Amino acid sequence: MNATGFFYRITNGIRITVRPLFLPDQSSPERRQFVFAYFIRIENTGEKTAQLLTRHWRIHDSVGEDSEVEGDGVIGQQPSIGPGGVHEYQSFCVLKSRRGHMEGTYHFVREDGSAFDAEIPRFEMEAEQGKGMVS
Repeated sequence: MNATGFFYRITNGIRITVRPLFLPDQSSPERRQFVFAYFIRIENTGEKTAQLLTRHWRIHDSVGEDSEVEGDGVIGQQPSIGPGGVHEYQSFCVLKSRRGHMEGTYHFVREDGSAFDAEIPRFEMEAEQGKGMVS
């Protein structure tokens, strides 16, 4: 992570940048629901087009609950990203505690049929203190 709250990692010419954001207006601390948005930027810094086929997320909630999410593409898309190209999207996660983290992989295939997993950097999510937050 750098000073601006972005987390990033490069794997096989694919740079994945994540910026998490706590959403206090959509959260309900008294019901232990802490909502976080995360903004994803996928950049192809390599020389060959790559298509994102699947995703695999590992989600950790500090109350000790871990879950995994797998599926096709991202938000209903399986984008092909050419050299220098970018794909951006946003999604969200609901935790039962005020802190947790996520990480995972995107599975890509190149035009020549070669496949690889690009690592999604582990990013921390922490609800802001105050505003009736329950720890």
